[in-house]
Amino acid sequence: MWGFSPSGVTMGRETPMRIEPAEFYDELAEHYHLIFENWDRSMERQAGILGPILESAAGPAPLSILDCACGIGTQAIGLARRGHKVTGSDLSGAAVVRARREAAERGLAIEFSVADMRDLKSYGESCFDAVVACDIALPHLLNAEDLAAALRQIYLRLRKNGVLLATIRDYDAMLRSRPAVQPAAFISDGGLRRIVHQVWDWEGDEYTVHLYITLERADGWRVLHFVSRYRALRRADLTRALDGAGFDEIRWMDSAETGLYQPVVVARRAH
Repeated sequence: MWGFSPSGVTMGRETPMRIEPAEFYDELAEHYHLIFENWDRSMERQAGILGPILESAAGPAPLSILDCACGIGTQAIGLARRGHKVTGSDLSGAAVVRARREAAERGLAIEFSVADMRDLKSYGESCFDAVVACDIALPHLLNAEDLAAALRQIYLRLRKNGVLLATIRDYDAMLRSRPAVQPAAFISDGGLRRIVHQVWDWEGDEYTVHLYITLERADGWRVLHFVSRYRALRRADLTRALDGAGFDEIRWMDSAETGLYQPVVVARRAH
């Protein structure tokens, strides 16, 4: 349960740290939009960047797209608004429930289901023009075997000449500096403030993220704390894994080229 400190700050629950991605996103699902200054504007902006990349690589709308790490719908909703036929899946049941609700509220017909990207057999083979896996979904796979399994599953869902588009952090740079924190974002919402920041604990090429969302309320401040684990995937390692899964025409695009806050990689199924 939530407890109150003498200062009126709401403290996090006294439970063990949760590392499993499904649990992390289940707990975060109803709060995920708070990470953004304005979630709707972010959806629109990301679709305005990712849409043209997909359309240049796979063809104009309507494309058949699987968002295999859809979360609460950040990319799926934006791409559906561009006229694409989008299907969404995620290993978090709570995130899928919210994604369905958000899409319905916007009048969008998006089919969402719970699925782990390491097992996408329910979609059959060669079904999609494109698969997307954004917002550092792939780095949740902490070993080479899981990454290879996910990429092969994605490869098999694509039609010939279909493309995978993924985004990750710039881990090549991060592994040189190993930052301990992500700078805090200070956001005002209806006259009430919130602060979003992250603390990163490094262990080799893996790191544990502590995400804090501090919310101002009429009766004081409330602190939400979420924990997950990632692997810092170097570009060479992900490129090698993509090649091993059968992809070719692997292309990396930096933020300076795309305007997105994370590097983008696009790879094609040729056979």
